Amino acid sequence: MALNLYRRHRQDCEAERPLYSATGEFTERQRGFKKCACTIFVSGTLAGRFRRQRTGKTTWDDARAFATALEAIGSWDGEPIVAAAQPEAAPPPRITVADAIKVFLSNREASNLAPASLRKYGVLTRKLQAFADSRGYMMLDQFTVTDIDVFYSTSKLGIRSRAKMLEAIRSLFRFFVNREFIAKSPVSADLKPPIGGNRMANKMPFTDEQLADIIKACDQINGYKKDGRWGNRHGSGELTGEDLKDFIWLMTYTGLRISDVVLFDMERLHGNEVFLRTKKNGGEVFTYIPDWLRDRLQARAQRCGKQPFMTSRSPRLDGMTDIWRQRLAKVFELADIGTERATPHRFRHTFARILLEKGVPVAAVADLMGDTEQVVRQHYSRWCGERQAALTKILKDAFSDKPKLAVLQSRRG
Repeated sequence: MALNLYRRHRQDCEAERPLYSATGEFTERQRGFKKCACTIFVSGTLAGRFRRQRTGKTTWDDARAFATALEAIGSWDGEPIVAAAQPEAAPPPRITVADAIKVFLSNREASNLAPASLRKYGVLTRKLQAFADSRGYMMLDQFTVTDIDVFYSTSKLGIRSRAKMLEAIRSLFRFFVNREFIAKSPVSADLKPPIGGNRMANKMPFTDEQLADIIKACDQINGYKKDGRWGNRHGSGELTGEDLKDFIWLMTYTGLRISDVVLFDMERLHGNEVFLRTKKNGGEVFTYIPDWLRDRLQARAQRCGKQPFMTSRSPRLDGMTDIWRQRLAKVFELADIGTERATPHRFRHTFARILLEKGVPVAAVADLMGDTEQVVRQHYSRWCGERQAALTKILKDAFSDKPKLAVLQSRRG
């Protein structure tokens, strides 16, 4: 039979209750009940004997532990052994959004990620910090599932970019959970990328004719007042089509992304070779540029500095990249490039197309682009001459011993 607990009030009760009056735990939990520290008693039957006994405890949790120990020995005789109350584990220290982001970015940098990947994480974390500031959040654990839904749904990126953004958000908060910054990720499992977000993007390079027309269109940029002036700590001047030609030719001859060209440093140039990246095995990868382009870059560096395409006093890479995107968009408007949407990234596809059409092995193209052979084959297979040659050989071998169709028809006749 379970034992009963009740508080028996003493003469100097803080709540001024009558001497020897009793109250139970349920009564004391009611709103407005004035609490006191009078001793709690236990009553009930153990081993056939009914008894009331002082517990010596003043809190209900301690009194219940005392009663449980009595029930365990099943007798009023002997001293019940009450396990010492374990102190509650202190909650983990909270971390600010800014500090969590700082740890994450430091970890990414230490992982030796590609500069492009680091920049994308930098953009994402800056947006997340701005969103937290707009909501008045300082601590990381203030983010809720709804907050992340709103943060993601208000993005103005394209379909595929939003799908990649969601993947990066999941990775970011998974890192926070693994570091025990938060107990659970606020990124809901049912938050899905937009329809079509995981669909393979078309890799459409410029043709030689389109590339020539784009270069020709650069000459029409001269005199455009809306293009404005450029200026950095090395000098200033008026933007011309020649600036855009330098930018376009460097992208086409190296396959570098637009942000990498904006950051291009003359230290990458070694004679006619442009350093691209270091492979995982430690080998360095270079691409070759002709003498005339090397001379143009060197002349440009004399005017604009060792980073000749940083033609702005703004330190923000995304802002500088957007400026060049806008400049190139004007050229695309003037050029005859068909119905396919023109973007700066198509110069990188053009680099791959030119190499593959010249019979450069896929493995070499993959090295130069920093991709795997599988990715290059998947995206650029239609321009891969060695692939078609291999398929042709397979077909020749498969049908070399088969009779001609005309012979078959004569036999049927």
